Amino acid sequence: MGLPHHTAQRVSGWAVGTPGPIRTGPLVRAQRRTVSPGRGELLLEVEACGVCRTDLHLAEGDLAPHRPQTIPGHEIVGRVAALGEAVTLFRAGDRVGGAWLRGTCGTCRFCGTGRENLCPRSTYTGWDTDGGFADLALLPEAFAYPLPPARDAALLAPLLCAGIIGYRSLRRSALPRGGRLGIYGFGASAHLAAQVALAEGATVHVMTRSAQARELAIRLGASSAGGAHASPPEPLDSAILFAPVGDLVPVALEALDRSGTLAVAGIHLSDIPVLNYQRHLFQERNLRSVTSNTRQDGREFLELAERIGIQVTVSRYPPDQADRALADLAADRVNGAAVLTPDSR
Repeated sequence: MGLPHHTAQRVSGWAVGTPGPIRTGPLVRAQRRTVSPGRGELLLEVEACGVCRTDLHLAEGDLAPHRPQTIPGHEIVGRVAALGEAVTLFRAGDRVGGAWLRGTCGTCRFCGTGRENLCPRSTYTGWDTDGGFADLALLPEAFAYPLPPARDAALLAPLLCAGIIGYRSLRRSALPRGGRLGIYGFGASAHLAAQVALAEGATVHVMTRSAQARELAIRLGASSAGGAHASPPEPLDSAILFAPVGDLVPVALEALDRSGTLAVAGIHLSDIPVLNYQRHLFQERNLRSVTSNTRQDGREFLELAERIGIQVTVSRYPPDQADRALADLAADRVNGAAVLTPDSR
């Protein structure tokens, strides 16, 4: 990562070869010819890239690949090495971030009504095009975020998906101000969303199978932290399911108070067991999904994260250990967010 642009002749990184369980080694070394940025594009020297559970789903085949041998990674922090034609917002040397949502049509009824996350022709970094598990990455200027130039890149990377998606999930949960929020699973997204909820006056209860994650939750200010299937100590106004475990949907719904809302944050979820209408949905309980994010979500969250001084907990990995980072993520060995960075102390 971080090669000077005048010496970079090829892009080097990791790609998804044959998707399968992470123990089978689905990531393979990849080399790409360095392409010049097209119209409206930035070429980035990658300083850090977060490792998201979506990357794991792609590697293991839970999400069908959109193209063969794609380089994953969509929490990209980098410096602009070269500019395509018609770029007006950034200059060479600027630090920018690339996130999951990479492109939309801009003309459909969803794009026209502020719901670009639902655009049928939307494209995604590290799924439709190569992402940030590499030393160089291309990014459309229109979907890039300006980032603080002097901040630790590894602490910025998780904000670009874990943070943004966690923020949208929190809003989708319809948490009232000062309300009671339950969080199921406590990884990268959850530990950031929890801090936003706490800053807005919520009481937060965490349910997760990882003892290390429970300790982090209490340290960040959660009122309680129990096992994944534990009952919170009080009825919940809202809940967010971050763990991709369908078995937890009825558990979380049953923990809701009347008119409570459960938001399911992941792009992938194992099958949901049969729900009982009286136990899980009656009394106007709500079940919602979360699909990607809008750029407005990103702008709002990054401004909020700066204002409240959000604390990002990361586990750092050298760029050549992307496979180990995904294996640790699969086994719940990551505390907070996993990040590929040369500064892997």
